[in-house]
Amino acid sequence: MMSQLKGKVCIVTGSNSGIGKETALALSNMGATLVMAVRNRERGEKAQAEIVSETGNPATHLMIYDQSSMNMIRQFAAEFKMNYDRLDVLVNNAGAFFSKRQTTIDGLEQTLAVDYLGPFHLTQELLPLLKSSAPSRIVNVGSGLEKSGRIDFDNFTSPKTYNAMSAYANAKLMLTMYTYELAERLQNSEVTVNIVEPGFVATNFGRNSGSRLLSLAYATMRPIQISAKKGAETIIYLASAREVEGVTGKCFSKLRETTTAKVSYDQQMRKRLWDVTAKLLGVTQR
Repeated sequence: MMSQLKGKVCIVTGSNSGIGKETALALSNMGATLVMAVRNRERGEKAQAEIVSETGNPATHLMIYDQSSMNMIRQFAAEFKMNYDRLDVLVNNAGAFFSKRQTTIDGLEQTLAVDYLGPFHLTQELLPLLKSSAPSRIVNVGSGLEKSGRIDFDNFTSPKTYNAMSAYANAKLMLTMYTYELAERLQNSEVTVNIVEPGFVATNFGRNSGSRLLSLAYATMRPIQISAKKGAETIIYLASAREVEGVTGKCFSKLRETTTAKVSYDQQMRKRLWDVTAKLLGVTQR
């Protein structure tokens, strides 16, 4: 076990499988105190046991976390702050793809809630702790599909029609814009925030969509997908590498900086998105 992150506390959301689990494994292997934020306790405990066994790091803990519920996000953050006095790395990895329109317990469209509102809300709740632990890092997991996303402020929470791929692309575009806007607002704080486009990764993404057809389609594309381990490399790099210390407000893919959708660089649009989101969630604009 390497000791690169010894004494550091890291959260990885959605870390019981796929790139989240590979990220958690790597950070644990570097000696971090790791909090695996997962929705399913049984699968989480299995992944936790595997990580502890492989790394020999007993400081690998499990907390139940449901990114579709804004109340549960607040509860998770409150519980975390009761148990830990610092947070050095937050990896917002949890995300999902829903083939049919669904609404959350809060009455929000589920793709928007899970892939954008959830990471926004969790980060804002944990921001005071990240600031007091600085230098600290936030790593958001996006998608190259953000380039085809768009933002419709007139139908922000209730699009007139639902298209699964569009909803996902839109949410990932918003997450990208949030990353850039947050980085700007955190200047001089020693808290960095970056986003990763991990590529076409072989994960449970299609399997969890609720569509058998989509699951089969993803299965047939397995030969051209990269492994979860490969997909996690850039996330791990941004969460731990000395080379990117102080780097903020960037998008990375394959360990290199990359560009995102043109609208993501529009400061006025980013500020408007921030204001609309903060008002919707009722969060303090830290």
